[in-house]
Formats: sequence, structure tokens, C-alpha cells
Amino acid sequence: MRLIKYTLIFLFALLLSTSLCAKTAIEIDTQANAAFQKFDKEVKGSVAFVDNNVKALLIFPSIIKAGIGIGGEYGEGVLRVDGKSVQYYSTASASIGFQLGVQKKSLIIAFMTEKSLNDFRNKNGWKVGVDGSIALINVGIGKDINTETANKPVVGFMFGNKGLMYNLTIEGSKFTKIVR
Repeated sequence: MRLIKYTLIFLFALLLSTSLCAKTAIEIDTQANAAFQKFDKEVKGSVAFVDNNVKALLIFPSIIKAGIGIGGEYGEGVLRVDGKSVQYYSTASASIGFQLGVQKKSLIIAFMTEKSLNDFRNKNGWKVGVDGSIALINVGIGKDINTETANKPVVGFMFGNKGLMYNLTIEGSKFTKIVR
């Protein structure tokens, strides 16, 4: 019981400190640029895929996840349409179950259709698995994007994983507009 209490306090402090230190638009854009460059370097065909198929990208350069039985994650990112930053978002989730560790990851969500993009933009808080589904692809160095990927309305790419975390998922994550 004491372990659960301290875990909750730690996770609350982690998420609170991260949200209180909200990044500026310039910081998010700079980090998103670096994350996209890393994505381009690690995933073969990523630039051609984006240029030819994608209506918009939601880029989260850094999402921190921590948990011991009870977990939480938080990150901030940017929605880019035609290469231009149009809105900033946060992602957060909490979970209970078998999980252990701390992890930092990057996430790029590609909206492949105008409908999927409009559905996302018109929601005030879009939750994965409730408001829409994402075909999640865990990518690493040397991986490539295939044509099967492009057939889904929303595709997510998780990469740059650092740290140790059992339970790698974005199911239940909520994306919320950041008002600036």
C-alpha cells in the first residue's frame, strides 16, 4: 500500500512539474524539427511517405512515461498542415496494470485523409480508442514504411525509445489543444 502511495505521489509530481513547465511554441517547434529529422534518418522512405500521402502530422518530440503498477505519461507537440505549425497539443494518459519503469519516446501521428484530420481537429480532446484509432508502428533504425501503412486513415510512428518500460502503447492517450 505504501508503494502505491509513493508511486502516485511520484507520478503526480512528474506530470505536474512537466505541465507547469509548459514549453513555448518556439521550443516545441524546434524539438519537433529535431524529432522529424531523427525520424527521417531512422525510417527509410519517411520523407517520400510524408510528401506523397500525408494531410497533416502531429509531432510529439518527447513523451515521458513512468509507472510501477500505476502509470502516467505526458508530452507536448505540434500539428503541422502543409509543413506549417497550426496548433499545439498535449498528450496525457494514466493506466493501471502490469507496467514497470520510466521511458522517453517520440511520436509522430500521420493523418492520411482529410476526414481523419477534420475529425481530430473538431474534437475538444481526442482520445485514442474512443474518438479514433491509430495504426501504431514501432520503428527503429533501418525500418521502412510499406504500402500497407498508407492504407490506414491515421498512422502513428513511435521511435527514439529511451529507458526501460514494459508496456509500450498509446491506447487511451488523450490529445488536447494547448491554448496559448
